[in-house]
Amino acid sequence: MLNPKLVNIGHLSTVYHTSFILMGTDWLKKAGIHANWKLFASGPDIVKAFANEEIDIGYIGLPPAIIGIDMGIPIICVAGGHVEGTVLIARNEYRTLEDSGNLNSALSQFEGKSIGSPPKGSIHDVIINNAINEAKLNIEVKNFAWTDFVLEALVDGDIDAAVGTPSLAVAAARTCGANIIIPPHALWPDNPSYGIVIRKELMQYPDVILDFLKLHEKASNFIRTKPQDAAKIVSKLTGIVDEEFVVSAYKVSPKYCASLSSEFVGSTMAFVPVLHRLKYISRLLSENEIFEYSFINKIHKEPPHYNLNPVQPL
Repeated sequence: MLNPKLVNIGHLSTVYHTSFILMGTDWLKKAGIHANWKLFASGPDIVKAFANEEIDIGYIGLPPAIIGIDMGIPIICVAGGHVEGTVLIARNEYRTLEDSGNLNSALSQFEGKSIGSPPKGSIHDVIINNAINEAKLNIEVKNFAWTDFVLEALVDGDIDAAVGTPSLAVAAARTCGANIIIPPHALWPDNPSYGIVIRKELMQYPDVILDFLKLHEKASNFIRTKPQDAAKIVSKLTGIVDEEFVVSAYKVSPKYCASLSSEFVGSTMAFVPVLHRLKYISRLLSENEIFEYSFINKIHKEPPHYNLNPVQPL
Protein backbone atom coordinates (compact mmCIF):
# COMPACT_ATOMS: atom_id res chain seq x y z
CA MET A 1 0.00 0.00 0.00
CA LEU A 2 1.33 3.43 -0.92
CA ASN A 3 2.60 5.54 1.98
CA PRO A 4 2.64 9.23 0.94
CA LYS A 5 5.06 10.04 3.76
CA LEU A 6 7.69 7.66 2.38
CA VAL A 7 8.22 7.76 -1.37
CA ASN A 8 10.26 5.03 -3.05
CA ILE A 9 12.28 6.49 -5.92
CA GLY A 10 14.10 4.42 -8.54
CA HIS A 11 17.18 5.99 -10.09
CA LEU A 12 20.16 5.14 -12.28
CA SER A 13 23.88 5.73 -11.82
CA THR A 14 23.74 8.56 -14.39
CA VAL A 15 25.53 11.47 -12.72
CA TYR A 16 23.69 14.24 -14.57
CA HIS A 17 20.25 13.20 -13.34
CA THR A 18 18.78 15.44 -10.63
CA SER A 19 18.50 12.37 -8.40
CA PHE A 20 22.08 12.95 -7.23
CA ILE A 21 21.38 16.57 -6.34
CA LEU A 22 18.24 15.63 -4.42
CA MET A 23 20.06 12.78 -2.63
CA GLY A 24 22.96 15.06 -1.75
CA THR A 25 20.92 17.92 -0.29
CA ASP A 26 18.19 18.31 2.31
CA TRP A 27 15.73 19.83 -0.16
CA LEU A 28 13.29 16.91 -0.15
CA LYS A 29 13.35 16.57 3.63
CA LYS A 30 12.57 20.26 4.04
CA ALA A 31 9.61 19.81 1.70
CA GLY A 32 8.31 16.99 3.89
CA ILE A 33 9.17 14.25 1.40
CA HIS A 34 10.97 11.27 2.93
CA ALA A 35 12.60 9.46 0.03
CA ASN A 36 13.81 5.89 -0.09
CA TRP A 37 16.24 5.81 -3.03
CA LYS A 38 16.78 2.57 -4.95
CA LEU A 39 19.55 2.16 -7.55
CA PHE A 40 18.84 0.17 -10.72
CA ALA A 41 21.04 -0.96 -13.59
CA SER A 42 18.86 0.33 -16.41
CA GLY A 43 15.53 1.76 -17.51
CA PRO A 44 14.04 -1.69 -18.18
CA ASP A 45 14.96 -2.67 -14.61
CA ILE A 46 13.08 0.37 -13.32
CA VAL A 47 10.05 -0.71 -15.37
CA LYS A 48 10.20 -4.13 -13.67
CA ALA A 49 10.33 -2.40 -10.28
CA PHE A 50 7.20 -0.42 -11.18
CA ALA A 51 5.49 -3.65 -12.18
CA ASN A 52 6.35 -5.14 -8.79
CA GLU A 53 5.17 -1.96 -7.00
CA GLU A 54 8.65 -1.49 -5.52
CA ILE A 55 8.88 2.20 -6.49
CA ASP A 56 6.52 5.17 -6.81
CA ILE A 57 8.72 7.50 -8.88
CA GLY A 58 11.36 6.63 -11.47
CA TYR A 59 14.11 8.39 -13.40
CA ILE A 60 13.85 6.70 -16.75
CA GLY A 61 14.30 7.11 -20.50
CA LEU A 62 10.93 7.31 -22.20
CA PRO A 63 11.23 4.27 -24.55
CA PRO A 64 11.43 1.76 -21.65
CA ALA A 65 8.50 3.56 -20.02
CA ILE A 66 6.48 3.25 -23.25
CA ILE A 67 7.28 -0.47 -23.33
CA GLY A 68 6.05 -0.74 -19.74
CA ILE A 69 2.82 1.11 -20.50
CA ASP A 70 2.21 -1.20 -23.47
CA MET A 71 2.63 -4.15 -21.06
CA GLY A 72 -0.17 -2.72 -18.91
CA ILE A 73 1.97 -1.37 -16.08
CA PRO A 74 0.09 1.63 -14.57
CA ILE A 75 2.74 4.33 -15.00
CA ILE A 76 2.80 7.74 -16.68
CA CYS A 77 5.35 10.50 -17.37
CA VAL A 78 4.72 13.73 -15.45
CA ALA A 79 7.88 15.73 -16.24
CA GLY A 80 10.95 15.93 -18.42
CA GLY A 81 14.54 16.06 -17.21
CA HIS A 82 17.09 15.95 -20.01
CA VAL A 83 17.26 15.53 -23.77
CA GLU A 84 19.89 14.07 -26.08
CA GLY A 85 21.64 11.70 -23.71
CA THR A 86 22.82 9.03 -26.15
CA VAL A 87 26.27 9.18 -27.73
CA LEU A 88 28.33 6.81 -29.90
CA ILE A 89 31.98 6.40 -28.93
CA ALA A 90 34.94 4.43 -30.29
CA ARG A 91 38.72 4.46 -30.31
CA ASN A 92 40.44 7.26 -32.18
CA GLU A 93 41.19 5.21 -35.31
CA TYR A 94 37.56 5.74 -36.32
CA ARG A 95 36.33 8.91 -38.06
CA THR A 96 34.02 11.30 -36.25
CA LEU A 97 30.70 12.45 -37.71
CA GLU A 98 32.33 15.72 -38.70
CA ASP A 99 35.06 13.91 -40.61
CA SER A 100 32.64 11.40 -42.13
CA GLY A 101 30.23 13.97 -43.52
CA ASN A 102 26.96 12.32 -42.48
CA LEU A 103 25.46 9.88 -40.01
CA ASN A 104 25.29 6.87 -42.32
CA SER A 105 28.91 7.30 -43.38
CA ALA A 106 30.02 7.47 -39.74
CA LEU A 107 28.03 4.33 -38.92
CA SER A 108 29.27 2.46 -41.98
CA GLN A 109 32.73 2.22 -40.38
CA PHE A 110 31.25 -0.46 -38.12
CA GLU A 111 29.81 -2.63 -40.92
CA GLY A 112 30.35 -6.26 -39.90
CA LYS A 113 31.49 -5.17 -36.44
CA SER A 114 29.80 -4.78 -33.06
CA ILE A 115 28.49 -1.91 -30.96
CA GLY A 116 27.94 -2.37 -27.23
CA SER A 117 24.80 -1.00 -25.63
CA PRO A 118 22.91 -1.01 -22.33
CA PRO A 119 20.07 -3.58 -22.13
CA LYS A 120 17.54 -4.34 -24.84
CA GLY A 121 14.68 -1.85 -24.57
CA SER A 122 16.81 0.95 -23.14
CA ILE A 123 16.72 4.25 -24.99
CA HIS A 124 20.30 3.72 -26.17
CA ASP A 125 19.45 0.28 -27.57
CA VAL A 126 16.41 1.62 -29.43
CA ILE A 127 18.26 4.60 -30.89
CA ILE A 128 21.22 2.61 -32.20
CA ASN A 129 19.09 -0.21 -33.62
CA ASN A 130 16.92 2.33 -35.41
CA ALA A 131 19.98 4.12 -36.85
CA ILE A 132 21.48 0.82 -38.06
CA ASN A 133 18.18 -0.27 -39.63
CA GLU A 134 17.68 3.05 -41.39
CA ALA A 135 21.24 2.91 -42.76
CA LYS A 136 20.67 -0.73 -43.83
CA LEU A 137 23.95 -1.83 -42.27
CA ASN A 138 25.04 -5.18 -40.87
CA ILE A 139 26.19 -4.22 -37.38
CA GLU A 140 25.74 -6.39 -34.31
CA VAL A 141 24.35 -4.69 -31.20
CA LYS A 142 25.62 -6.41 -28.05
CA ASN A 143 23.52 -5.63 -24.99
CA PHE A 144 24.95 -5.48 -21.47
CA ALA A 145 23.14 -5.42 -18.14
CA TRP A 146 25.19 -2.52 -16.75
CA THR A 147 26.84 0.40 -18.51
CA ASP A 148 30.05 -0.47 -16.64
CA PHE A 149 30.12 -3.74 -18.57
CA VAL A 150 29.89 -1.81 -21.86
CA LEU A 151 32.96 0.20 -20.87
CA GLU A 152 34.88 -2.94 -19.89
CA ALA A 153 34.05 -4.57 -23.22
CA LEU A 154 35.27 -1.50 -25.12
CA VAL A 155 38.52 -1.38 -23.12
CA ASP A 156 39.08 -5.13 -23.65
CA GLY A 157 38.40 -4.89 -27.39
CA ASP A 158 35.34 -7.17 -27.20
CA ILE A 159 33.29 -4.53 -29.02
CA ASP A 160 34.32 -2.00 -31.66
CA ALA A 161 32.18 0.91 -30.44
CA ALA A 162 29.72 1.71 -27.69
CA VAL A 163 26.52 3.65 -27.31
CA GLY A 164 25.44 5.09 -23.98
CA THR A 165 25.32 8.14 -21.77
CA PRO A 166 27.62 11.18 -21.71
CA SER A 167 29.06 9.71 -18.50
CA LEU A 168 30.14 6.64 -20.51
CA ALA A 169 31.79 8.94 -23.05
CA VAL A 170 33.80 10.71 -20.35
CA ALA A 171 34.80 7.44 -18.67
CA ALA A 172 35.86 5.89 -21.98
CA ALA A 173 37.91 8.95 -22.91
CA ARG A 174 39.76 8.64 -19.61
CA THR A 175 40.12 4.86 -19.68
CA CYS A 176 41.05 4.08 -23.28
CA GLY A 177 41.24 7.41 -25.11
CA ALA A 178 37.94 6.86 -26.90
CA ASN A 179 36.40 9.68 -28.91
CA ILE A 180 32.83 10.78 -29.48
CA ILE A 181 32.09 9.51 -32.99
CA ILE A 182 28.47 10.65 -33.18
CA PRO A 183 27.41 13.38 -30.70
CA PRO A 184 24.06 13.26 -28.86
CA HIS A 185 22.17 15.77 -31.02
CA ALA A 186 22.98 13.86 -34.23
CA LEU A 187 21.72 10.39 -33.25
CA TRP A 188 18.16 11.46 -32.40
CA PRO A 189 17.42 15.19 -31.87
CA ASP A 190 15.62 16.09 -28.63
CA ASN A 191 15.42 12.44 -27.59
CA PRO A 192 13.90 12.06 -24.10
CA SER A 193 16.94 10.61 -22.33
CA TYR A 194 15.02 10.71 -19.09
CA GLY A 195 11.84 11.98 -17.58
CA ILE A 196 10.03 11.61 -14.29
CA VAL A 197 7.63 8.68 -14.42
CA ILE A 198 5.25 7.83 -11.59
CA ARG A 199 3.09 4.93 -10.58
CA LYS A 200 -0.45 6.15 -11.21
CA GLU A 201 -1.48 5.37 -7.64
CA LEU A 202 0.68 8.31 -6.53
CA MET A 203 -1.76 10.66 -8.25
CA GLN A 204 -3.95 10.28 -5.16
CA TYR A 205 -1.41 12.60 -3.51
CA PRO A 206 -0.98 15.54 -5.91
CA ASP A 207 0.88 17.66 -3.36
CA VAL A 208 3.64 15.05 -3.14
CA ILE A 209 4.04 15.08 -6.92
CA LEU A 210 4.00 18.88 -7.13
CA ASP A 211 6.51 19.31 -4.31
CA PHE A 212 8.84 16.73 -5.87
CA LEU A 213 8.63 18.33 -9.32
CA LYS A 214 9.37 21.79 -7.90
CA LEU A 215 12.62 20.45 -6.48
CA HIS A 216 13.38 18.45 -9.62
CA GLU A 217 13.14 21.68 -11.63
CA LYS A 218 15.21 23.53 -9.02
CA ALA A 219 17.91 20.86 -9.33
CA SER A 220 17.75 20.98 -13.14
CA ASN A 221 18.35 24.73 -13.07
CA PHE A 222 21.13 24.26 -10.53
CA ILE A 223 22.95 21.87 -12.87
CA ARG A 224 22.46 24.23 -15.80
CA THR A 225 23.48 27.46 -14.09
CA LYS A 226 25.94 26.28 -11.43
CA PRO A 227 27.54 23.12 -12.85
CA GLN A 228 30.65 23.32 -10.68
CA ASP A 229 28.61 23.57 -7.47
CA ALA A 230 26.34 20.75 -8.62
CA ALA A 231 29.36 18.60 -9.52
CA LYS A 232 30.77 19.11 -6.03
CA ILE A 233 27.58 17.65 -4.51
CA VAL A 234 27.55 14.68 -6.91
CA SER A 235 31.24 13.91 -6.44
CA LYS A 236 30.95 14.01 -2.66
CA LEU A 237 27.84 11.83 -2.69
CA THR A 238 29.21 9.12 -4.95
CA GLY A 239 32.77 9.10 -3.67
CA ILE A 240 33.74 7.54 -7.01
CA VAL A 241 33.95 10.31 -9.62
CA ASP A 242 35.71 13.65 -9.25
CA GLU A 243 34.15 17.05 -9.92
CA GLU A 244 35.86 17.41 -13.29
CA PHE A 245 34.31 14.13 -14.44
CA VAL A 246 30.81 15.32 -13.51
CA VAL A 247 31.21 18.73 -15.17
CA SER A 248 32.53 17.03 -18.31
CA ALA A 249 29.45 14.77 -18.38
CA TYR A 250 27.21 17.83 -17.97
CA LYS A 251 28.89 19.48 -20.95
CA VAL A 252 28.71 16.55 -23.37
CA SER A 253 24.93 16.88 -23.47
CA PRO A 254 24.00 20.17 -21.81
CA LYS A 255 20.19 20.33 -22.05
CA TYR A 256 18.40 20.15 -18.70
CA CYS A 257 14.82 21.06 -17.74
CA ALA A 258 11.74 19.57 -16.04
CA SER A 259 9.24 20.79 -18.63
CA LEU A 260 7.39 18.62 -21.09
CA SER A 261 8.31 20.78 -24.06
CA SER A 262 6.76 20.26 -27.49
CA GLU A 263 10.17 19.00 -28.67
CA PHE A 264 10.47 16.53 -25.77
CA VAL A 265 6.97 15.20 -26.39
CA GLY A 266 7.30 15.19 -30.18
CA SER A 267 10.56 13.26 -30.03
CA THR A 268 9.01 10.79 -27.59
CA MET A 269 6.03 10.17 -29.84
CA ALA A 270 8.39 9.58 -32.78
CA PHE A 271 9.72 6.59 -30.83
CA VAL A 272 6.29 4.90 -30.80
CA PRO A 273 6.25 3.68 -34.43
CA VAL A 274 9.93 2.73 -34.17
CA LEU A 275 9.27 0.65 -31.04
CA HIS A 276 6.35 -0.97 -32.83
CA ARG A 277 8.45 -1.71 -35.93
CA LEU A 278 11.19 -3.22 -33.76
CA LYS A 279 8.45 -5.33 -32.08
CA TYR A 280 9.19 -3.83 -28.65
CA ILE A 281 5.53 -2.82 -28.26
CA SER A 282 2.34 -4.46 -29.52
CA ARG A 283 0.44 -1.33 -30.62
CA LEU A 284 0.76 2.40 -31.26
CA LEU A 285 0.25 4.22 -27.97
CA SER A 286 -1.38 7.66 -27.82
CA GLU A 287 0.18 10.76 -26.26
CA ASN A 288 -2.37 10.75 -23.42
CA GLU A 289 -1.35 7.23 -22.46
CA ILE A 290 2.26 8.34 -22.02
CA PHE A 291 2.01 11.87 -20.60
CA GLU A 292 0.11 13.62 -17.80
CA TYR A 293 0.64 17.39 -18.09
CA SER A 294 -1.39 18.77 -15.21
CA PHE A 295 1.36 18.66 -12.58
CA ILE A 296 4.28 20.14 -14.51
CA ASN A 297 2.04 22.82 -16.05
CA LYS A 298 1.29 24.11 -12.55
CA ILE A 299 4.91 24.55 -11.53
CA HIS A 300 6.67 25.27 -14.84
CA LYS A 301 4.88 28.16 -16.53
CA GLU A 302 7.94 29.75 -18.14
CA PRO A 303 9.44 28.63 -21.49
CA PRO A 304 11.44 25.36 -21.48
CA HIS A 305 15.10 25.62 -20.46
CA TYR A 306 16.53 22.79 -22.57
CA ASN A 307 18.01 25.20 -25.09
CA LEU A 308 18.11 28.28 -22.86
CA ASN A 309 21.62 29.17 -21.68
CA PRO A 310 22.69 25.52 -21.38
CA VAL A 311 25.93 24.33 -19.85
CA GLN A 312 28.39 25.14 -22.62
CA PRO A 313 29.34 22.01 -24.62
CA LEU A 314 32.92 20.83 -24.89
